[in-house]
Amino acid sequence: MSVACGVECVLVVGCIRWAWKRCTYIGNNDSATWPEATCEEFEPVPRLCRTILAVYEPNLHKPKFPPPGGYRLNPDWVVKRVTYEQTSGRAPPYLIYCDHEHKEIVLAIRGLNLLSESDYKVLLDNRLGKQMFDGGYVHHGLLKSAIWVLNNESETLSKLWIDNGRSYKMIFAGHSLGSGVASLLTIIVVNHKDRLGGIPRNLVRCYAVAPARCMSLNLAVKYADVIHSVILQDDFLPRTATPLEDIFKSIFCLPCLIFLICLRDTFIPEGRKLRDPRRLYAPGRMYHIVERRFCRCGRYPPDVRTAIPVDGRFEHIVLSCNSLSDHGIIWIEKESEKAFARLKEASAETTTSPPKVQKFERLKTLEKEHKDAIERAVSLNIPHAVGVGEEESSTQKEEEEPIEDITFEASQKHDEDASTSKAQGSDARTSLHEVVETLLNRDESGKLQLKRESTGPE
Repeated sequence: MSVACGVECVLVVGCIRWAWKRCTYIGNNDSATWPEATCEEFEPVPRLCRTILAVYEPNLHKPKFPPPGGYRLNPDWVVKRVTYEQTSGRAPPYLIYCDHEHKEIVLAIRGLNLLSESDYKVLLDNRLGKQMFDGGYVHHGLLKSAIWVLNNESETLSKLWIDNGRSYKMIFAGHSLGSGVASLLTIIVVNHKDRLGGIPRNLVRCYAVAPARCMSLNLAVKYADVIHSVILQDDFLPRTATPLEDIFKSIFCLPCLIFLICLRDTFIPEGRKLRDPRRLYAPGRMYHIVERRFCRCGRYPPDVRTAIPVDGRFEHIVLSCNSLSDHGIIWIEKESEKAFARLKEASAETTTSPPKVQKFERLKTLEKEHKDAIERAVSLNIPHAVGVGEEESSTQKEEEEPIEDITFEASQKHDEDASTSKAQGSDARTSLHEVVETLLNRDESGKLQLKRESTGPE
């Protein structure tokens, strides 16, 4: 009898301990050891949030969400706006904006519209481990949307870049659902720079705001030099590895789903998560905006912390009443503006050397952090992770490989071969051009076109 009572006491204490740790876990803990971001590297975030917010506006000359201050978008510099009717449900709405003040060409993609059936179709076009991509896995529906956008806008973007002296940066930005499309679009452009007039990698950037988990860990680390994820405090979407389609199927019972995810993840070891090549993560370098503290009420002046995490990459759901509100683009835009003003003020107070020297030193630091993250991924035996030298040669090889024609039957055969290789335990690596081949073909004019896929049961 005493043994049974002892076991019950141990179980009760264990449950209480787990509940206490989960209920007291806050978003601040995810980046507690990260260094603070600099003013220069975080400077694009507030104005790109404003550009993304412009996609939601019906009239840019009379915005519904006027900025309280700071950056204002010039409607005359908007090159193109694309609506749901024009995309025919293949991609979320977006706009192309040529920012002559900052010498940037921006393609901004909006987030999920809960009233749009086509957005749900993009989310549901996926199955865990369905799409191999550049040696890892990605969300299939988001990849197809990214390719569709590139097909339709490559000529426009290429012309804008060439007409402006090939000196402007090419920026892909997106919120929520759009962040996944923007991230995968960036990877394709980086590896097939000829699609945009031969633009070099150092002029391509992606800012994924409230990012969806859309790529495997090796890809998230590999492209951390060009993709930047911006997360506000307790945002739920970058933290849950539950497939996007399951999240939005349960959107009206999201608190229950979040609690069940917390309970499930308690019994999954960290090493097992890292070794699962199909597990998707938020992409690139992370910028975490922190504005709330434990056992303190209200919002505080926001801090911005940055790192390229490998293990512990936003793996823990935060049981917070702000998990949904922190996902909103309006809140992110406001808090990023405050954070940038704070960083700018701190930078002005502590400047002791010429800005060019500081910028050069920070650039070297970012490069070292990226190499360290890749080496860390290799040391943890992350599937398909490659070393620094191998990663560079692999990237160069992929950039040189052309996109060739392929039929849908060959695409099906390719997927079967990849599944067979995985079942045999081989280190299956699908290069980028092969993935694009399986989804595209060329018409007589040479333009890439999406293949129509089978609608039968999977």
